[in-house]
Amino acid sequence: MTKAVSREFRLQMEGYGLTTAEIHYRLPDHPSILQLYVWQEYDLAPHFPELKGFLGYWESALEGALHSVRVAHHRLIRPSEWRAVDGVIGLH
Repeated sequence: MTKAVSREFRLQMEGYGLTTAEIHYRLPDHPSILQLYVWQEYDLAPHFPELKGFLGYWESALEGALHSVRVAHHRLIRPSEWRAVDGVIGLH
């Protein structure tokens, strides 16, 4: 029996990292008031095609004007790191 690999794991193996965007936008009926929306998806840094696509959709289809976007990104799976250490460990 073969188990399917999750979409998220496949994306991480292709170099995608977890991206979180804090999106501040103006309320359509009260433009002086800012609202916060948090968006999270796997995306490719530094170009962020998924986030740019979402923000493009936001600007074309939603009424709340964007004020600012703050982005955090972290690759969860990456090549392992190792370093050589001088010394001998004796085992009895």
